[in-house]
Formats: sequence, structure tokens, C-alpha cells
Amino acid sequence: MTLPQQPTGSNARAIGLILFGITAGVGLDFCGKWLLVDYSLSQFVFLRSVFGALIMLTLAHRLGGLRSLRTQRIGWHLLRAALATGAMFGFFYGLARIPLVDAFAIGFTAPLFTTALAPLLGDRVGLRRWAAVLFGFAGALVVLRPGAGMLSWASIAVLAASFFYACMAILARKLADTESSYALSTYSLIGPMLVAAVLLPGQWTPPTTTGWLGFALAGVFSACAWIGLVGGYRRAPPALLAPFEYTALIWGTLGGYFIWGEVPDRWVLIGAGMIAASGLFVAYREMRTHLTSPVRYFRAMTGSAAAAQEHPEKPGAP
Repeated sequence: MTLPQQPTGSNARAIGLILFGITAGVGLDFCGKWLLVDYSLSQFVFLRSVFGALIMLTLAHRLGGLRSLRTQRIGWHLLRAALATGAMFGFFYGLARIPLVDAFAIGFTAPLFTTALAPLLGDRVGLRRWAAVLFGFAGALVVLRPGAGMLSWASIAVLAASFFYACMAILARKLADTESSYALSTYSLIGPMLVAAVLLPGQWTPPTTTGWLGFALAGVFSACAWIGLVGGYRRAPPALLAPFEYTALIWGTLGGYFIWGEVPDRWVLIGAGMIAASGLFVAYREMRTHLTSPVRYFRAMTGSAAAAQEHPEKPGAP
């Protein structure tokens, strides 16, 4: 296939931003796995959301200002907030209980769910992409191994979180023509924060100084991940950048081994490879289908896209 030509410098910067965003996302997950040893899931989700929201507020002037939060489609934002709640609680519940690389591998089924759900928006999914999706889900079964005693509520929670995230992406694609990414991201923070606040009584443990630092870092990492992904995908085609997202599997394997002593078995590695291969194939096929609109593709795959993405020359855009 032929990809839209981009300046070499722009591609290099886009790749750098993607790697920055993915590394920050992995940092968030590391913080979550570490903090959830001593603090409840509700406390982690609440403080992570609070710190993330504060950072987003400080960036408001660079992302369209608070006026970009105006919307006439609040019902759809509430639905995305509910899905974000399920995704965040599900993923971090599982992350605290299964090896990092397992959680990351299962989490990468989200793009496959997004493709499988695409017909809901009237998109046609060809036979090749359906075959890739089925191959990727077969890889997930290899990781989960239902008949080998490896299937657990924690792994199911991560798989459910991937499905919720895919639903968020589908809704973001529906809303992207009228809603800014600042609105899509900010409203999706509110749901987890409010639900966690309701669940928090009786589950609060006063954080130590190190704990507060960990929660603050989680918020910083989440904002940096968002900035890196948005900035990268508005500068280069997704088909060029998608392979770099799977570096998270490498960080997950290394972090799990050196920090938590987790050693992935061969079946996890085989399944992760199958999921990665199918995800990359889907990315290339999606890019070919939406060749003239890489921003549109990005909206579907990540669930948030800045209005500034369509205007890269806008000062102050990430």
C-alpha cells in the first residue's frame, strides 16, 4: 500500500511523541501496580483521576480553553464516562492481580474489538480484517488458556476493560465531528472519579509521602500519555506509528521481570505475538480504508482526538 507522504522530520517527531506517550502510559501502569499493593482500587482511581483532572485544567489554555467543554450531546458524554469507569476499574483490578505482560497483551485486544464493532457505525469490515480479528482473539485465548486453569476474574476484568475502551473509541468516532478532544477526555475522567468517590468511604488509607508522590506521578503519566498519543497521531499516518505502540509489551515484560519477578511463559509470549500481529494488520487495513483521513482513523482507535489535529499549524497544539 502507498501511505501519504510526510516530511521525514515530522515522522521522526511523531514517532518520538508516540514513544513518549507509550512510555508514560506504561509508567502509569507501573504506578498502579505498585500503589494497589497498599491502597484500595477506589482510592487509586479517585486520586489518579483528581491529579489527572488538575493537570488537564492547567493545560486548558493550550487545548482550546474551557469553552471547548461546551456540548449539546451530554448524554453521549455520560455514556462514555460510564464506559470509562468500567474500563479503568476493570483494567487496574486485573493489573494488580496478574503479570504485567499478561495484562498488556489482553489490553491490546481493544483495537480488535473496535474493528469488530465498526459495523455499528455503518463501516464495512472486509474478510481480511475479520480474519485478523479472529486471529487476534485466538491469541487472547492462548494467553488466557481457559482449560488450563489460567482463566481468572482478573484476566476477564482486563478483557472487559478492553471491550469498554473499544466502545469508547466507537462513540468518540461518532462524536469527533462536533466535540473537541479536550471535552472527550475531560468528561471521561469525571465518571471514574465520581464512582470512586462514592466507593471511597471505608476504603481510604492515609497515603505516606511516597504514596502521595506515586499518586501524583500517576496523574502526570496519564496526562503525558494523552499528549504523546494525540501529538504523534496528528503528525504521521497511524500505519507508520502503530508498531511503536507494541513497545509497551517489551516494557511490560522487562518491568514485570526486574521489578516484580514475573516470568512470562511461552504461551503468553505466543499469544501476545498473535495479538500484536493481528493488531498491526488491522491498523494497515484500516489506514488503507481511510487513507485520506488518518485523523478519522486515530479518533476510532484512541477514543479522543483534538480539534487542533486538523490544524497542525495552530500555536500551542501538542
